Amino acid sequence: MYVCLCQGVTDGQIREAIMDGCCSYRDVRETLGVASTCGKCACLAKEVVRETLTELQSSHAHLAYPAEFSAA
Repeated sequence: MYVCLCQGVTDGQIREAIMDGCCSYRDVRETLGVASTCGKCACLAKEVVRETLTELQSSHAHLAYPAEFSAA
């Protein structure tokens, strides 16, 4: 699903950016340009980032030293 129509960014691209090392909404915005034109997609983009980071944290919860991510 398209999240940012202005930049043509999908939820899949946001998730992929996080898997590739983005650890925050700010990182995703700088990498993909999401919400940099009109800003209407910012809330949805933040939600996708938050959900993805939460899923990653949950999947790493079983590790002795879980990875930490910032959703801000």
